[in-house]
Amino acid sequence: MKKLLMSGVTALALAAGAASAQAEDIKVGVILGFTGPIESLTPDMAGGAEMAFAEASESGKLLGGSTVSSVRADSTCVDAAAATAAAERLITSDKVAAIMGADCSGVTTAVANNTAVPNGVVMISPSATAPNLTDIEDNGFFFRTAPSDARQGVILAETAAARGLKSVAVTYTNNDYGKGLAQAFEAAFTAAGGKVEISAAHEDGKADYSAEVGALAASGAEALMVFGYVDQGGKGIIEASIDSGAFDTFIGSDGMVGDSIIEALGSDIEGFVTTKPSSKAEGADNFIASANAAGLKGDGPFVAQSYDAAALILLAMQAAGSSDRSAIQANILNVANAPGEKINPGELGKALEILANGGQVNYEGATGVELDAVGEAAGVYEEQEVKDGAFATVKFH
Repeated sequence: MKKLLMSGVTALALAAGAASAQAEDIKVGVILGFTGPIESLTPDMAGGAEMAFAEASESGKLLGGSTVSSVRADSTCVDAAAATAAAERLITSDKVAAIMGADCSGVTTAVANNTAVPNGVVMISPSATAPNLTDIEDNGFFFRTAPSDARQGVILAETAAARGLKSVAVTYTNNDYGKGLAQAFEAAFTAAGGKVEISAAHEDGKADYSAEVGALAASGAEALMVFGYVDQGGKGIIEASIDSGAFDTFIGSDGMVGDSIIEALGSDIEGFVTTKPSSKAEGADNFIASANAAGLKGDGPFVAQSYDAAALILLAMQAAGSSDRSAIQANILNVANAPGEKINPGELGKALEILANGGQVNYEGATGVELDAVGEAAGVYEEQEVKDGAFATVKFH
């Protein structure tokens, strides 16, 4: 996957045209799993992106006073055909300038390969974390503000080892996300001296997971690693484990973070440990406060990453002086990285003005954005534990 940076001279020349651009209402797609295994998370993710759209629109400084309209589409998180069809509608019927999304790794890969890249439309995913997305043939049109699971696997291995675990069972959702994370975890945990007694896929959408739990428990492992979805099979596996007494120690990945699992399992889920992409950026607390004030869960999974993904699209437009799809692509890395004036959450109006005047910005946003040559964020991970009926921060990695 190769990203092409515009020369500084060309980028600045395009930016100078931003102030004189003709005002328009620009449509940007937001494709997330509004139904499916993470449906309790996606409303806040979409809301995070739409905060950025509103901020830029209300500033009056985007492309000569242009506004941005969000066009939502349902990826389902798990149905590649449905996600591809939804993205096709965004691109051909709604004529979006770019796409914030998709969310889950499998559908993100499908949308990129089948629709977005062939049509030259930028996608910035806030949550697709499968390691294999690093190597897709994207012609420079796919980016992500969430880090790869190649790193989360290491963090989860460190988290398990720090709790004295030597022997674990692994269950993972049977898709690109689950498989990639399970492989990354097993490599890191084994290298640290641990043993994975069994690593087994589970299917989402089942009413009964007792057979899967029986096989996992038969391995004799001390604890269960759950790499699944909070509103689907991952929750079902934990519930069946608790009901049968098979396991009482659980560590979950980012897809397992959500208040819905606490609401569903109550005090039985006390002590549940998870990891998720997070932030120690200068503007993180301000973003959380602003999102909370807007009725969102500001520190929820991938909400900050969604805001940042949307902000990068808007700033790239301004740097290009155009909402043209190819022009947006050519400027993503220019606005995401140094040099330029550092931009925090809530400062999009300031950034748009700088770009309109021919200046440069270094967008750090809510998650400390810094994209590498292939358009990926390194990211910070937060380790959490359910204590007194809520997810509490343990530490940052």
